Amino acid sequence: MTHHHLSSSPATVHWGYFDAALVPALTIDSGDRVTVDTVSGGPISLPGPGYHVPPELLRIHAECQRKMPGHILTGPIAVRGAEPGDVLEIRILDVQLRQDWGYTYVRPLAGALPDEFTEFEQIIVALDKTRNVGRLPWGTELPLRPFFGVMGVAPPAEWGMISTIQPRAHGGNLDNKELIPGATLYLPVHTAGGNLSLGDGHAVQGDGEVCTTAIETALQGTVEIILRKDLPLDYPQAETPTHRISMAMDTSLDAAAKEALRRMLDWTVGTTRLSRAQAFMLMSLAADVRVTQLVNEHKGIHVMLPKSVLPAA
Repeated sequence: MTHHHLSSSPATVHWGYFDAALVPALTIDSGDRVTVDTVSGGPISLPGPGYHVPPELLRIHAECQRKMPGHILTGPIAVRGAEPGDVLEIRILDVQLRQDWGYTYVRPLAGALPDEFTEFEQIIVALDKTRNVGRLPWGTELPLRPFFGVMGVAPPAEWGMISTIQPRAHGGNLDNKELIPGATLYLPVHTAGGNLSLGDGHAVQGDGEVCTTAIETALQGTVEIILRKDLPLDYPQAETPTHRISMAMDTSLDAAAKEALRRMLDWTVGTTRLSRAQAFMLMSLAADVRVTQLVNEHKGIHVMLPKSVLPAA
């Protein structure tokens, strides 16, 4: 196992898009660990004097083209031997703040209430790493729970260049606040190498991410990436030490909920002795159906089922 460090720089980021044609910024072997630096935001979101701004963020603003609306992502990271039909098992080992501020904004025609706000408004949130809190301008302090809003592999080549905003089968802008250290994300591979990218750092976020943004910030995270050739999976799913998590995204929240439930049902039936009807009854009693986010055009639902309620296979 080799431990790599992938810093964020104009040479290692792509701004606003995923594309199977992107050349990897790093190539690793299965089982390697990578510490990844990320940055967030355009020039409009920079704070005033007194805060630490990662110097590479300013270089990225000056030198990198934002090819589509979306996030600044670090990567891609290719895994030797990964081929379409495989799965990348991404174990999230650590996530830390890289700066002492984040930003949150509301803007017209966006968010879960797109017609209710007629002007752009942004706040800068002071982040205290020692105390693990974010202080809002009006004094409220929120405990922090940092995670990467975007974790995605390259999409199928036939999709071409796509925005980072809409989550799809390649993962991407999942905005799932359960993907903190200790969690594992499984992403199906669509192109040789897999080509994983990370970004959209969130210091804390509520389910729904209703105004379009969390506390957006720069993060450093360490992941262990394992190539799985034994796991038939065509859509992202995850697990924590205590729960299984199925996911679905769709323009219709109802459709996303139905698909996330079907995926959890398939997962449960495939790994236990329960019938499909029994598994569905168990889910009704023990699973939580949560709104991941309402704001990325493709809305998200995730179903969390405690592992403790699962009978042996």
